[in-house]
Amino acid sequence: QVQLVESGGGWVQPGGSLRLACTVSGFAINRYAMTWYRQAPGREREPVATITLTGLSIDYASSVKGRFFISRDIMKNTVYLQMNSLKPEDTAVYYCNMRDASQSWGQGTQVTVSS
Repeated sequence: QVQLVESGGGWVQPGGSLRLACTVSGFAINRYAMTWYRQAPGREREPVATITLTGLSIDYASSVKGRFFISRDIMKNTVYLQMNSLKPEDTAVYYCNMRDASQSWGQGTQVTVSS
């Protein structure tokens, strides 16, 4: 059974950092491209960062490029999102999924950026 469990969110002041983790069970993350998504209040869920199954190609939304960094630990079957220089507009619930978003969504982790 596939499970996606996100963690690491919280409240942070603008300019701060957070590191999110997505622990995956039910499939091996090195067999699929994995994506972090986010959904802000009143907005549609959007992709933020993707790492391919080889780990050799990474893609970021333009709004986070240079500030967010996606990585993975194959042994732990976990995908990470390091978020630096956070802005209020980064406030959202963050989720992970396969790039095609084909799996059931986890509960997400709330990130709130405010002073």
